Amino acid sequence: MCKLFFICLFIVFCPYLQAQEYLPKGTWHVALTLQNKEIPFSLETSIEKGRQVAYIRNGEEKIRLDEFLKIGDTITVVLHIFDAILKGKLDNNKIWKGYWIKLDTKQPYIIPFTATLGDVARFKVYKNTLPTINFTGTWEAIFKNSDGSTYPAVGVFQQKNNQLTGSFLTTTGDYRYLEGIAIGNTFELSTFDGNHAFLFEATIDAQNKLAGSFWAGKGGYETFTAFINEKAALPDANSLTYLKDGYDKLTFAFPNLENKSISLQDDRYKGKVVVIQILGSWCPNCMDETAFLSPYYRKHYKKGIEIIGLAYERSPSFEQAKARLEKLKNRYQITYELLVAGISDKQSASNTLPALNAVLAFPTTIFIDKQGKVRRIHTGFTGAGTGVYYENFKEEFKNFINQLLKE
Repeated sequence: MCKLFFICLFIVFCPYLQAQEYLPKGTWHVALTLQNKEIPFSLETSIEKGRQVAYIRNGEEKIRLDEFLKIGDTITVVLHIFDAILKGKLDNNKIWKGYWIKLDTKQPYIIPFTATLGDVARFKVYKNTLPTINFTGTWEAIFKNSDGSTYPAVGVFQQKNNQLTGSFLTTTGDYRYLEGIAIGNTFELSTFDGNHAFLFEATIDAQNKLAGSFWAGKGGYETFTAFINEKAALPDANSLTYLKDGYDKLTFAFPNLENKSISLQDDRYKGKVVVIQILGSWCPNCMDETAFLSPYYRKHYKKGIEIIGLAYERSPSFEQAKARLEKLKNRYQITYELLVAGISDKQSASNTLPALNAVLAFPTTIFIDKQGKVRRIHTGFTGAGTGVYYENFKEEFKNFINQLLKE
């Protein structure tokens, strides 16, 4: 009996005694190769509580990865909440080469990568090449698409020696945590969150005009120009999406993850302040907003606040959408309702919510007062990578909710 007890005890604690290490511990320099460019990011691997974990690193951001599979010399890492993986072969425990594969696209999305253990520099720094420009500050920017159309942006950067971090804000969201270097009068910035890979390169001229290029994924390419302007601002995010004439309320009925129809007319939401979150589990800006909304709701729901997430997913299949949303729910400990509202297309999303002029961005946040009337619609989201803009958003959000609660 005593022997059996110790055998059982060993089985329970065995993972902590003999943790399986899929990727050797340390910092890996990972470079995705696409559009004849390399988009680099850092991957930090370690063992935590007897389990292999890894963190995608972009500036201050650390995205935890904890799902691994090893078959022979091929190692697969599931990329956070996204339907995407890194899959490659390990060579001599120092080189890991393979492909970034997105599994939720209609066309094959397979991008080669090479990861090197111990190479901690995100971008190569050439000897005796120091920055001649300090890019710290706020920049008024215009991005230009290949079809000639343009859109405004605000760049916010912080530079320490030749290390550069920051982000670009747009009317539909931000480009999240960017990290890179400044060399001479140029900079390079990149980010990878598991579902998107971005690279920015720019040079400043004698007139302090910044001119650059932006590569996104397999085929996205834009150019941009920018000038330093500490008062640079985007159009009011609370004015872009609005109710059509004749509407003051929102109506919908969509299934939750148990396939039960949920609507604003349900007793749970009557007489309460309700926040509607238009999102998708595939959307990194939605991930950022969820990281804010979920703990906020858990802390304040007893005050008479409710949140409903309307999810527009890649697949039209309820079961596939549910599986993606369950992962989002578990990762962010979401305790408010998530509803399967449709597919991840702005026009399709607009069709499901006919009271709105349009769904312009994922995420979009709708504030509803105790009488059920729409009081504010916020397009996009300014995440933690935007620094003070994120802090301002949180303050504005909390103040407006408190105002609605007092009414």
